[in-house]
Order: sequence, then structure tokens, then C-alpha cells
Amino acid sequence: MTSGFNQQDKQLSVQELAALIPDGASVALGGSFLHRGPFAFVRELVRQKKTGLEIIKQSPGYDIDLLCRAGVATRARTGIVAMEGNFGLAPNYRKAIESGKLQLEEHACATLTAGLRAAAYGVPFQPCAGIEGSHLIDINGWHRLDDPYGSGKPVWVIPAVQPDFAVIHANEIDSRGNVRVLGTSHWDRIMSRAARSVLVVAERQVSAEVFEKQPEVTLIPYFMVQAYAIAPHGAWPGSCWPHYEIDYPAVQAYLEPGADALQAHLDAAPEVSQEHAA
Repeated sequence: MTSGFNQQDKQLSVQELAALIPDGASVALGGSFLHRGPFAFVRELVRQKKTGLEIIKQSPGYDIDLLCRAGVATRARTGIVAMEGNFGLAPNYRKAIESGKLQLEEHACATLTAGLRAAAYGVPFQPCAGIEGSHLIDINGWHRLDDPYGSGKPVWVIPAVQPDFAVIHANEIDSRGNVRVLGTSHWDRIMSRAARSVLVVAERQVSAEVFEKQPEVTLIPYFMVQAYAIAPHGAWPGSCWPHYEIDYPAVQAYLEPGADALQAHLDAAPEVSQEHAA
């Protein structure tokens, strides 16, 4: 993995971080549903009017729905997609698929994880159990191989999935770019190992001593991180444990139809007030 930055100048603004994503890139987004997703970064992709992006995520929701609503995403490799129990399915994502504006390679969470693991391990495919009888096999043209060790049990194999970028929202980062997530890391670890480049948005920057005291908590080491930005409440309107919970009224307001509602949602985001304060 290469980077255009030396180890002392990795910190950028969220705007500069999003500007690193070229039109047409494939982007894996960390978090799960409404929890610890890099949502400030996603909104900046919308503001910068990116086009033709492919989104890769096992369980997206608000992020891919917003990118479909704004016309930023045109391709996707996803597992389950929803706004969670309070809000049901992701309506703009569904409309994009039904209208042909989004090309979908449908996965189960396990099969997409297998594809990412293959990329991380540098092999062309990864075995995956539990998909026998699924129509996903026929839809995607996946292959089954005989066990070379003679068990007589064939196994389905998933081709490697290598995103151009993995974008992770983290709790803490130090000046070098070491990354720490408190609580579950969802699929962030395998995304960061599979992608060609890793970008991080963090709630706060802490001293290197924090990482030195608990090195085992480091999710992504500095040498894997191309660049990062600091964005408090950057997972809004989702949660970022233990800092804040889901802002349910904000999610409900986002789901209101129309361009005015979308713009009002973008204007209400925490990064907007932080930018004005700066």
C-alpha cells in the first residue's frame, strides 16, 4: 500500500479527504447500518458532486441511501441494506435499483466478507460455507470446487473484492495515523486490509501514549493509513459508542422527500457548524 503523504502530514480536512476519491472509484464504508459509519465523509462526497462511485459494504443503510438519493453511487456490492427497525428499508437505494440507476452485485454479508478476505490475503478467491441453495450463486456465477484434500465435500468460492479505498470512522487517532475503535469494529478490520488505500475520519486526536498503553486496541496501524481527518460527531445522525446515540428525529427528517428536505439535512450536519466556527 502506497501513500502520497509522509508520516508527518496525514491530517486533512474532511473536504480534502473526500477530494482524494476520484469519480468512478470503489469505496468500502465502515460501520454497520446507523452505527459508526463515516457519514460526514459521505455527505462531503455529495457536496462535491462525485459521480460513478461503487459502494462496498456488508450492511449499509443511511450512507448508501444518501449516495443513491444524490446520484453519487451507480454501482454497489452489498449484503443487507436497511435504515434499521425504526425506519424499515432504505427507500432511495431501492428506487435507484428499480430505476436502473444503481447496478447491484447482491451478496450475503458472509460472501462479501469472503471476497474482502481473499483480497486481503492476496489470493483470487475465498471459500464460503452456508450458501448452498441460495439464488445468489446463480445470480453472481460463483463456482464450486472439489476439496483437494479428499473429503468429498465441494466448497463454494467467492472471487476477491478489492476496493480502491476503505473509509473508516474511528473513535481515536494519533498524529501518526494509528486508529482505535471502541466497541465492535464491525467489518472495518477486513475492509482496511483488503483496500488499496485507507482513509480515516476520527472523533478526536489523542497522544501516542494512549496507543502505547494499550497497543492491542489498535485497529489499524499508522503505516496502512494514507490520510485522516478529525470530525467530532462525524457519524451523525448515527451513533458512535460511547460518545453519542442515534439522532432518530434527524433520521426521520432526512427521510422526508424532496430536494429541500435533502438540503436541509445537509445543512443541519455537525460538520457544517464546525466549519463555520473555524
